[in-house]
Amino acid sequence: MPTFEERIARLEAESQIRQLVARYSFMIDDRDLDALRGLFVEDAILTSRDGVMNASGIDAIIAQYHGRFDVLGPGQHVMHDVQIDFSDDCTDEATGRVSGHAELWRADQMMVAALRYDDTYRSTTDGWKFARRTIGFLYYVPVADYPGILSNPLRNRAYTTARPADFPEALPSWKNYHKKRNCAVETTSSVHRKPS
Repeated sequence: MPTFEERIARLEAESQIRQLVARYSFMIDDRDLDALRGLFVEDAILTSRDGVMNASGIDAIIAQYHGRFDVLGPGQHVMHDVQIDFSDDCTDEATGRVSGHAELWRADQMMVAALRYDDTYRSTTDGWKFARRTIGFLYYVPVADYPGILSNPLRNRAYTTARPADFPEALPSWKNYHKKRNCAVETTSSVHRKPS
């Protein structure tokens, strides 16, 4: 059983990681890349599930952000749930999942996105930082396409060609659930199952 001191240290670490996640959103929206650099360890990795983003090392990550910001206007990222997991035998690393939404100006139009980050955090002498961050999208669409968007699997419309959403359909838990329930997920409509 953890000691009182260990429990306090864990709570402090969780608080610092939550602050890290919040700072990231503000710095992205404010285009404060000098401050953003300080949120990542030197050998950090930043990727996206669709493979478009794939940077290794802090300099490559910052260069990738410059490329992203070249096509983005003002935006606001709002994070919702933050799940942080510490392993029992490791006090200097943790993993996490973060859900959020973004409002963005892209391709001369207003777009909205629902997203998730899969993170690895590392404790450093300067506090907790991102060691790895992978972004995935439930949807990324022009506002005009938002009504009914969850009825279509091609929900990533940030690019010239619509792409499949990164989740939930691709998740093993989603697939297993529907397989066990004998459900069929249609490609352009909602989930249907046999009558019980």
